[in-house]
Amino acid sequence: MGNVVLVTGVGRHLGSRFARVIRDQPGVDHVVGVDVHPGAHEIEGAAPYTFVGADIRRPVVARVIAEHGVTTVVHLNVSTTTLGSTSRGAVKETNVIGTMQLLAAVQKAPSVKRLVVKSTTSVYGSAPRDPAVFQERMQPKVLPTGGFAKDAVEVEGYVRGFARRRPDVAVSVLRFANILGPDADTPLNEYFALPVLPTVLGFDPRLQFVHEDDAVEVLRLAAMEPRRGTTNVGTFNVAGEGVMVLSQAARRLGKPTVPMLLQAVSWMAGLARQTRLLDFSPEQLRLLTHGRVVDTTLLRETFGYTPAFTTEQALAALGRAQRAGLLPPERIADWADRAAALLPTAAAPAASTISAATIRRTEG
Repeated sequence: MGNVVLVTGVGRHLGSRFARVIRDQPGVDHVVGVDVHPGAHEIEGAAPYTFVGADIRRPVVARVIAEHGVTTVVHLNVSTTTLGSTSRGAVKETNVIGTMQLLAAVQKAPSVKRLVVKSTTSVYGSAPRDPAVFQERMQPKVLPTGGFAKDAVEVEGYVRGFARRRPDVAVSVLRFANILGPDADTPLNEYFALPVLPTVLGFDPRLQFVHEDDAVEVLRLAAMEPRRGTTNVGTFNVAGEGVMVLSQAARRLGKPTVPMLLQAVSWMAGLARQTRLLDFSPEQLRLLTHGRVVDTTLLRETFGYTPAFTTEQALAALGRAQRAGLLPPERIADWADRAAALLPTAAAPAASTISAATIRRTEG
């Protein structure tokens, strides 16, 4: 048996897309998908495919690796808090405990020669005194204190420990910027799908995006043999070229914005999480306040790949998929009135000043 690729998180959109792509790669003889549920995506391709319904928090993953003689592990089951019935505690356990269990299984598997781990640029945090551009070796001014960003910091720590114990395994950690796309199941995708975008008054953060097609391609390059004279070992920032501020992104999408006091936006974000209307986490709120930009030179030099979609083009692709357009002023005013009604008394006066005329001015 040649190259056998195990992919965790195949029940999610990114995992299923990557599994379909890797099945068609030369030299890949078998793909094994692992997740609690297979998901709604059909996984087709040239190489044989086996789905294993398993929770990576359980030791069964070690048996799966040994049984199939896995040579490459692509760990994509590191995700943000999902909506529905999944609790934040369960997601954290999957991210952190699941990664620990997976790494313990890989450490004992002599057949494994390559490990690719999906991470996020959220590990750099979002703070007012951040550097203009983060490089891979930089440390955040303020460490993430919770949520998916803290999970990712812990996951990367365990991966570094694994790399020291198994120096014979080529380890790649991919820190993705916010992934956008027609089908991407990410919090920022959901945020940009809102009819009106709540923003923090007085802030216009700088943002970077990566299109889901580019995310899949970088994962493919990391999972395959590197180019001659290079190695895919290390930590890499992954983002589309260019930077956009939030107000510019809103205009490109044709979405009006509602600037609100930070306390009011924080209250609304908490309400959205409690009602499972939107995954608007504190870390996302910090991103939409202070922003974040990363350098991708190492990705281009090592992988020889420049994302096909710039930050602006990734957003434009999302806009086309959403059929974005300006909403009727009556609908906008109604949404603003309902949002103001949800606010606590202390914040209501600020929100109550929002009128249809105010919103129409923000569209420009």
